Amino acid sequence: MLFFVAMLVVFLWHSKAYALSSANIPLSSPVYIYLEKLAGMGLITTDIKGIRPYSKAESVRLVLEAEKNIEAHNTSFPELAHDLVARIRELLPREVFLRSATLDKPELIDYNLISSMRLNYVYLDGIARDYSRPVFISGHQSAFGFIGGDLRPEPGYVGQQSGTEGTPLAENNNGVFYKHGNNVELRWTLEGYISDKITALIEPMILSSGGDTLVRMNRSYLKLGGGGGELEVGRDENWFGPGHRGALTLSSNAQNFDQLKISSPEPLNVAWIKNWIGDLKYSIVLSRFDDTDTGTANQRRPYFIGAKLSVKPYYWFEWGINFVRQQGGPGFSGKTSIKDEIFGGGDTNHNNSIAGIDLRFRIPWFYNTEVYGEYVGEDSALFWPFVESYVAGIYAPCLSTYCHDDLRFEYFWGNPMLYTDAKFPRGYTYHNITPGHFQGGGAQDFFFSYSHWFSARNNLAFEYSYTQRGVTGKTTGQNEEQVNALRGRWRLPVYGFWNAEIMYGWEHVNNYNLLPGAKQTNQIVNLGLSYRY
Repeated sequence: MLFFVAMLVVFLWHSKAYALSSANIPLSSPVYIYLEKLAGMGLITTDIKGIRPYSKAESVRLVLEAEKNIEAHNTSFPELAHDLVARIRELLPREVFLRSATLDKPELIDYNLISSMRLNYVYLDGIARDYSRPVFISGHQSAFGFIGGDLRPEPGYVGQQSGTEGTPLAENNNGVFYKHGNNVELRWTLEGYISDKITALIEPMILSSGGDTLVRMNRSYLKLGGGGGELEVGRDENWFGPGHRGALTLSSNAQNFDQLKISSPEPLNVAWIKNWIGDLKYSIVLSRFDDTDTGTANQRRPYFIGAKLSVKPYYWFEWGINFVRQQGGPGFSGKTSIKDEIFGGGDTNHNNSIAGIDLRFRIPWFYNTEVYGEYVGEDSALFWPFVESYVAGIYAPCLSTYCHDDLRFEYFWGNPMLYTDAKFPRGYTYHNITPGHFQGGGAQDFFFSYSHWFSARNNLAFEYSYTQRGVTGKTTGQNEEQVNALRGRWRLPVYGFWNAEIMYGWEHVNNYNLLPGAKQTNQIVNLGLSYRY
């Protein structure tokens, strides 16, 4: 953690990047797959995917890079590339203008009362899986099974996993729980700016579900600065890692945190950093979780610390390190040692840490196919984060000459110990749902996705996943749970800046909640209408 703070001080004092303050793009926005597609065509090489969300200014920086590369090459690019560039430009007019304008300063006060809007009708016929169960955690473990010796000399024991799936077939949705039957949801975004230095955003949400109405602030924050140094205070999303379907330490699966964040929305423009290390982004998040147990003896309301560093030394390679920790809160007794508090993994520490690394490779000679992976471990043996969990994937952006088809495979393995901790009875959960990978611990998931692009605004995708829980870590009376799921999405233009999205999902669960012989079938229909999203 001290490493991140020291680097931050250097970057804030020495970065020369033009600090254009701008709002963040929601993680569910198609702008991310637009940029990913342009990178897959070889038009963007400075993208860093390990830290999201992207700011609007960063997204415009990337699309202007793509536009410049189109103009600089004599060879023709697919018509879809021009279409994607035009689409992003029309979605982000303020940032495009300020990046291109010759004016010294933008307007002092600027605002947009409806910068984006989403209206969703969701019909759910199903029941979410309950992740709360006893799980067997092995003892006498080594890193990767053979490094470091007997790092956990204690015998195996039965731990406790906690939380819920949330909504079947609707993961990574800011902790929104749809109920059985009809659900209507409205989100809209208001933005305000003071010159190019301060940004304010408010995104309220109204959800009518099962006869009840929920009103809450989904995102709301104030941002100061931009470029290589930005301070954000409020409620917002975070995603650490290159994964598409899930991330191991921090994702958009749980409700958004109330946080203080210091980050670099754009790569640092520091000469010696770029020369010796490469393009670099960082993010430090401070927050506090809700009560994780209602019992007085086990009540916990820990502080949260998250840090991520992503580096891209070459256009074809990106690496990163990440760290999250639940720290302290009420309910602890007894003294702790400095060693245990710093490294964790001891008998007296008042924290729970998850840390790891991620890698992403782009293979230019193989149609810019991407291979990526993330590894994390728990703080179960001093500073060794070694109880391993993984995300790994392959993304082929151009299956055809004109890049109208792409294919993705992503794999997740969650150790039975992932998101559990004896000192925090509810484990790594926020409002009863994990902020990490939505499948939880003690599971593995195989995910396939194919999409076809008719145009930038007209995209059809098909997905299949196979999930197992209880492959390891089963206790008495549990059988391996198996889930086969299918999902189809169609995004298409309606009129002007209005788009529609149609989604249907179906899944069948064997040994539902690991109960022998229990079966469950879930279906979901989502009809969405969005404006400038």
